[in-house]
Amino acid sequence: MISFSGVYKRYLSGFEALKNINFTIEPAEMVFITGHSGAGKSTLLKLIAAIERPTTGSIVINGQNLAALNSNEISFLRRNLGLVFQDQKILFDRTVFDNVLLPLQINGFDFKTATERVYAALDKVGLLKNAKSRPITLSGSERQRLCVARAVVGRPSILIADEPTANLDTDYANDIINIFKSLHQVGITVLIATHNTGLLGNAQQRILALSHGELTL
Repeated sequence: MISFSGVYKRYLSGFEALKNINFTIEPAEMVFITGHSGAGKSTLLKLIAAIERPTTGSIVINGQNLAALNSNEISFLRRNLGLVFQDQKILFDRTVFDNVLLPLQINGFDFKTATERVYAALDKVGLLKNAKSRPITLSGSERQRLCVARAVVGRPSILIADEPTANLDTDYANDIINIFKSLHQVGITVLIATHNTGLLGNAQQRILALSHGELTL
């Protein structure tokens, strides 16, 4: 569960990115966060990932109040989060396989288990045949699929994606959204921030709409 209660985020410049945000997302929900550029979508996702802290208000994830967690506890919390941000941080000097393997290596998985998980994640996003390729050879859509594979290889309970379809044409964008829907169907809580409401179509998923830092829907 993810719960925001009276959350404000104000930067040192005085800019108020989020204002009195209140919502609850239940486990295994899929939620689209929409709004114009600068509406506060990225800030909201960074607060969930504890990359940033709220100015006031409380954020509770899986029963844990983020304000009460120390750095070690936050690191442990992030093991249950899969993150796909606009800055892809792909390592172009490593293969697709090695890019997806990296978070498992950091978390101390043995190589056999890690290898099995990497191949399963690549298969899930349709990149199994590209395992030995270098990212420079991938298309924009394939690179985004690589980022999704890396985010889910640790089998997180919550998957967060910030504008995952940016700079992709409609067909490729829909492919990426369908991958997220398939992950949601196996019980992962999925949050996708997007300014492209055309991607939503007749989506049955819940929508949180932001405008100038305030929830409007």
